[in-house]
Amino acid sequence: MREAIEWLLANEVRYRGDWAQRDPQLRPGGWSFERANLFYPDLDDTAVALIVLARLPLSLRLQPRIAGAIQRAVEWCLGMQSASGGWGAFDRDNDKLIVTQIPFCDFGEALDPPSADVTAHMLEAFALLGYDRSHPAVERGYQFLLDEQETDGSWFGRWGVNHVYGTGAVLPALAALGEDMSSHHVRRAARWVIEHQNEDGGWGETCASYMDDSLRGIGPSTPSQTAWALMALIATNDQEYAASIRSGLDYLTAAQREDGTWDEPYYTGTGFPGYGFGARLDLRDEATLARISQGLSLIHI
Repeated sequence: MREAIEWLLANEVRYRGDWAQRDPQLRPGGWSFERANLFYPDLDDTAVALIVLARLPLSLRLQPRIAGAIQRAVEWCLGMQSASGGWGAFDRDNDKLIVTQIPFCDFGEALDPPSADVTAHMLEAFALLGYDRSHPAVERGYQFLLDEQETDGSWFGRWGVNHVYGTGAVLPALAALGEDMSSHHVRRAARWVIEHQNEDGGWGETCASYMDDSLRGIGPSTPSQTAWALMALIATNDQEYAASIRSGLDYLTAAQREDGTWDEPYYTGTGFPGYGFGARLDLRDEATLARISQGLSLIHI
């Protein structure tokens, strides 16, 4: 564990990148997704690192090097919250559609709008560090999540496919914040997860769900998507879902390889979801469909 902590501390980002254009005084901190990346930490991976560090024994967490890394990351994350209350992955308030009119940005992915999945991971990290809804940033993030819930009860997933991922991120975050997990919006989400469980006990969702709402939560079972769905249900702490949880666990144990790993033949992570703007697309809007001008063939795996 100490070697892992040392590795984590050694990879903390301490340099200013493009994100500093919006706030030159913001002290750098956090962790990045890519290898050997000194300038571009991201909120999602920083949240995961904070979740790990928050769970260390207090005697370790209070050591100056660890406490300093946590404090720098918290400051950076708070400074990167967007005006909507949510968090994007790499930038703050990078959601201006005019950028997509630049010819080489016409596929839209120069944008980095706040998303429910990143915001949820951030709030889970803050909760484990002792922040609650009395903190203004946490309350704004919480309200962002409630506003982002879909009419079917799920949440959109920006960096994982798709609504299984988004819902699997949000419910654990709400639980960490002390939410009443018997509330209507939580039960709607859990019911959506239950309704999309496959006959083999697992969960899956095709990448094509970014372009066809009818495919939300539908696809061959995969280990990662099954794990995300289980995280959502377990977070409710409700015995009503015990049978579905058991079936999901049975799927995972049956799918495990002899060497302890799992195969996953389908793509369950996203870079350019639907070739849109990194955000939910209203696929009922004819102007939106005309603008993106694509079918399922570009993303269907």
